[in-house]
Amino acid sequence: MQSLLQKLKDSNIGIVKENEPLANHTTMKIGGPADIFIEPSTIEGLQTAMEMIVEHKVKWTAIGRGSNLLVSDDGIEGVVIKLGKGVNDIDMDGGNLRVGGGYPLVALATQISRKGYSGLEFASGIPGSVGGAVYMNAGAHGSDISNILTAAHILFPNGQMEWLTNDEMAFSYRTSVLQKKRPGIVIEAVFSLIAGDKDKISAEMQKNKDYRKNTQPYNDPCAGSIFRNPLPKYAGQLIESAGLKGHSLGGAQISEMHGNFIVNKGNATAADVLALIQHAKDTVFNKFDVKLETEVEIIGRK
Repeated sequence: MQSLLQKLKDSNIGIVKENEPLANHTTMKIGGPADIFIEPSTIEGLQTAMEMIVEHKVKWTAIGRGSNLLVSDDGIEGVVIKLGKGVNDIDMDGGNLRVGGGYPLVALATQISRKGYSGLEFASGIPGSVGGAVYMNAGAHGSDISNILTAAHILFPNGQMEWLTNDEMAFSYRTSVLQKKRPGIVIEAVFSLIAGDKDKISAEMQKNKDYRKNTQPYNDPCAGSIFRNPLPKYAGQLIESAGLKGHSLGGAQISEMHGNFIVNKGNATAADVLALIQHAKDTVFNKFDVKLETEVEIIGRK
């Protein structure tokens, strides 16, 4: 591991740190250290890093803005790759938008709406990155990434890059092929958008922002929706009906605003959150005979 760390530092690929606390890189403000943490300054730097990681046969994990993650208190083994400022180029030709995986989704949706293009209104309050959104097929307000994505540029663990079409991404509810069958990093995405009425698009964006502001606890450290909705039922409604709204374990609390959010009240650990997740699962199953599945990605040492 030390040999890899030194090679990464010597390669001038971007930020390279040892034992970096991942609580600094997740919206829930929870997470132990990464053995090695890198934030590449270019796509080429990312590819160089991956080649070194593969050569040294070290495990790796990719993150974006850390908005859908619960990281173990013991951290993550191997290398954590954060896609940020070095992988956030943007190029637009009419309704064809090509954007780097590190670009913030909210900022992208706002920028595109000001240009008078429709398709990203649903993303106006999703606090993740483009890469993370594509990876998990993020969505809200009746739409999701699968409705607008044309292709995704993926970096695979062997260091090879490949463009996957929408069909090849095998999207389903909050899922893509990258989560299980073909693990990889979304370094770029191409979206197909439609020219529309700028005022109507902006109004829709504002409505979505206001809805999230009024119903979801984004002023508190959280990771977005904790559970997938067991359609046609909704996880938040089930949890609230079970009397768990505001319920706390340690420093973690089921939000008083929305039952499908767990917030960090200041000193929560991953263990606190996991215990609260299990309590919610057990209570909902015992009361309603419904099994809740987590939407938040739980990663790191167990």
